[in-house]
Amino acid sequence: MAYANANTLTLRAESVDWSLPSRRKVGVIGVILTESALFTIFVTAYLFYIGKSITGPYPKDVLELPILATICLLSSSLTVVLAEHAFRRGQTGGFRLWWLITILLALAFLASTALEWRRLILKENLTIATNLFGTTFYSLVGLHASHVIVGLILLTLVWILSLRGYVTRANAEHIEMISWYWHFVDGIWVIVFTVVYIIGR
Repeated sequence: MAYANANTLTLRAESVDWSLPSRRKVGVIGVILTESALFTIFVTAYLFYIGKSITGPYPKDVLELPILATICLLSSSLTVVLAEHAFRRGQTGGFRLWWLITILLALAFLASTALEWRRLILKENLTIATNLFGTTFYSLVGLHASHVIVGLILLTLVWILSLRGYVTRANAEHIEMISWYWHFVDGIWVIVFTVVYIIGR
């Protein structure tokens, strides 16, 4: 009897401690899952059409490994974590510094992508309408670049608001959610890099 009462009290305590998950976190998880499904479609299409272009240029002829761009983007996952940790410890200066470095790394990645596209279009005559490779390449890499741009806008907005003193500890979950999104963008790039620049060549 005493054992049963103890179990009942434990269950009641657990039910009192339990609360609904943050709507913000649920929303971001939903966005990430939806975007993951979208990327899955584009990656599958790219893999399906590998080697099916009737005319050139072909991936092996024009693609160069974007090593520096990849290092910049993957490094930004580390800097955003360092920024988040500094924010949680109340180190405003450290947060702003690491957050800014994340922004600069994102800009470097986008600049590298823009230069690659410029070379492919002007020098290699590869456009989205050239062949199947051009269509799937610009669609997949462009989709990822658009997500980097969205993340960059969010990062920049937070940094500007921080400089103005509008970002406080009450915004900790906002910072965490942007960090989640940024890790997602970086993780997707690993897949895109592998499919386009390694498997696809």
